[in-house]
Amino acid sequence: MRRLCLLLVTVLGLFSSACGNKSDNAYPGLETVTYTSTDENFPNPERGLYSGTSFESEDGTPVSSSILKSNRKMGRSLYMLECWLKPFFESDISDAYLELIRKSLQAYRGTGAKCILRFGYSDHIPNNDLAHWQNYLPYDATEGQILRHIAQIKPILQEYADVIYVLQAGFIGCWGEWYYTDHFNTNLENPEDFWGRKKVCDALLDALPANRQISLRTPTYKQGMYGLSISDTLTFSEAHKTSVTARLGGHNDCFLASSNDQGTFLNPSAKDYWSAESKYTIMGGETCSMSTFCKCDNAIKVMAAQHYSYLNSAFDPEVLNYWSKNSCLDEIRIRLGYRFVLTKGYFTQNPSASTPMRVVLNISNAGFASVMNPRDAELVLTDKKGDVLATWPLESDPRFWMGGTNIVVDQNIDLPEDASGSCTLWLNLPDPDYRTNPLYSIRLANEDMWDDETGFNKIYTFNL
Repeated sequence: MRRLCLLLVTVLGLFSSACGNKSDNAYPGLETVTYTSTDENFPNPERGLYSGTSFESEDGTPVSSSILKSNRKMGRSLYMLECWLKPFFESDISDAYLELIRKSLQAYRGTGAKCILRFGYSDHIPNNDLAHWQNYLPYDATEGQILRHIAQIKPILQEYADVIYVLQAGFIGCWGEWYYTDHFNTNLENPEDFWGRKKVCDALLDALPANRQISLRTPTYKQGMYGLSISDTLTFSEAHKTSVTARLGGHNDCFLASSNDQGTFLNPSAKDYWSAESKYTIMGGETCSMSTFCKCDNAIKVMAAQHYSYLNSAFDPEVLNYWSKNSCLDEIRIRLGYRFVLTKGYFTQNPSASTPMRVVLNISNAGFASVMNPRDAELVLTDKKGDVLATWPLESDPRFWMGGTNIVVDQNIDLPEDASGSCTLWLNLPDPDYRTNPLYSIRLANEDMWDDETGFNKIYTFNL
């Protein structure tokens, strides 16, 4: 595979500075440090190719934390957890099944892993006979029963939000994809046709903590439920707030399967809508069949335009094998979601204790997307023993370090008066829910920078 430096220049066409072409005189009077990128595939939280676990009854086997830990060695940190509620079409979810969900979510904690969570009732149509899908009911419960089930799982969603990357809307239709349904309108022409779906979506938004997003199967559902036009896309000022529209992203479970992704898009404008929305909302999914649209150049182009953060590692096998044989699967693997590369740093020369020190960092995001859930960002100063002397929150939110862009962090920090000797400055990007667990911190795609024990990224060493 091409070196990441070459990838940044030739694929994104934006990052000449990553190869050292930017003048060292960009910040006169500051010491310049040039960093080396890496093309290594390493695990980073809340992104990448995922594998899945599902269960259909209370006798299912809970997710295993030991398996999650072993899979991390393959660079995996994201999983799908599908909870099929087949036994509960007309009753409450049993206590045993709810406990199975709890045990599975508990297993993710501390492992560096998170899950894409989906609930539904039916996970197949016999013989994949889509043309006659109405012959194989039921696919979902009634609206009232679904709302009751959401009320039952609300305490679980609230308690375990720390390991939920995103909640796919689910519940309605076969596979929870909101189409093959026997209790909800499939002829969506008027606003009232969306009312049942909106009740379910509103209940899910209420059940899930406000700092987490819900993904819908097509852009039409978001527009129809909340009266949005094709031009009503999220703006920078609205992004990552707690409004309904800011919390609704998408998942495409027939990615590149046809010109309209098997009905995912009603028209080309719907693709543009998702491209704009997904700058600030979570986008992912899976392929479902091979087509001419799956060619490597087009696949990478669409993933970048629609800001893909995750894809299924097991489906569709034909598409994945094609990408592998045509040498683009490795690139897809490392560019899903964010991939932050520190290219240059500029620092006050000969700094002194008790004085301000200027720090300028040039960061390139070689990934398709940005960070989506809340993420802390800070500079950390340690002494020669590794003890932390001071920390400074960055005046920059990593959720706005967009895919395919350069980011400049320019900040003054006041060095502590008792600092002396050899000191190291680090960039730390921890998960707010796991600040002291390095498995949930973001690793920069640079050589000789990451510290496994702390989750810090080394950016500068100097003497005081």
